[in-house]
Amino acid sequence: MRAIIIVRPILDGSLELREVATPMPGKGEVRIAVRATAVNRADLLQARGQYPAPSDAPADIPGLEYAGVIDALGDGVTSFATGDRVFGLAGGGTYAEFVVVHAHTVTRMPARLSFNDAAALPEAFITAYDAMVTQAALAAGETVLVHAVGSGVGTAAVQIARAIGARCIGAARTVEKLKRIDCPCVVSAGGQFSEQVMKLTFDRGVDVVLDLVGGHYVAEDLKALAPRGRLVLVGLLAGAKAEIDLGLVLRKRLHIMGTVLRSRPLDEKIAAAVTFERHVVPLIDSGILTPVVDRVVPFENARSAHAYVATNESFGKVVLEVSRDA
Repeated sequence: MRAIIIVRPILDGSLELREVATPMPGKGEVRIAVRATAVNRADLLQARGQYPAPSDAPADIPGLEYAGVIDALGDGVTSFATGDRVFGLAGGGTYAEFVVVHAHTVTRMPARLSFNDAAALPEAFITAYDAMVTQAALAAGETVLVHAVGSGVGTAAVQIARAIGARCIGAARTVEKLKRIDCPCVVSAGGQFSEQVMKLTFDRGVDVVLDLVGGHYVAEDLKALAPRGRLVLVGLLAGAKAEIDLGLVLRKRLHIMGTVLRSRPLDEKIAAAVTFERHVVPLIDSGILTPVVDRVVPFENARSAHAYVATNESFGKVVLEVSRDA
């Protein structure tokens, strides 16, 4: 099969299209003929040698999500048939014509979706729902502050918050991205945004912060939270260290939690996939939740797609089209 290979894990992430062995599904696994995948920050970091793949994923093939057709079944798989249109997350290896995943992590695609649109959904919507709703318990009537609101996860979070009856405040570094978001927004350039958030919430603060940035943003997050608010940290674009006011945490009785998906044990990945299928996919099928695709790039141009995402100019997801019938 053809796959995008990390040939040298260096600053710009050297990628090449190569022929490699096609994987075979084992017991409880399925092989998927990938029609489309999408670019994530983790892919850029892996290509730079800064985010190694987990032990059950290819070390040199990036890619965390897929949309495609089941091509082969491993022993014991009875819930799917060859030819089923599916999408979901993988530990890695989706920048390829075929990927093998555990059958219980796979979700059937709504018929209304193209493969390109479906590929833009799993990472963004599973991450946003898992962080905001499953872990931070965002509920109807509450308010959430979403950082990097123009990203794939950010645009998904805004839609999910609205769908469950919560209010959303978006944050981004540039006004240009905020103009495309259908909710109140604040400019987070320089990491100063808590005063803007407090003004928008009439000095109450928000109930949940979905932070994809980390670093010095965390101290401002705590200031922007309402009493008994919850901060869920998903990304570390601004760095892995922060200086925070622990007295503020105590006085407001705040909860701080961190989350990742890629390195979770299999049972937790299955649980996240089941939650996605039960609570999110029906909203996608009805058109309440929709993919936000910035552009579709041919599979073989993965390196240029990485370069574009690295500029921070993208809005939503950048999709890699693996097959022409995507």
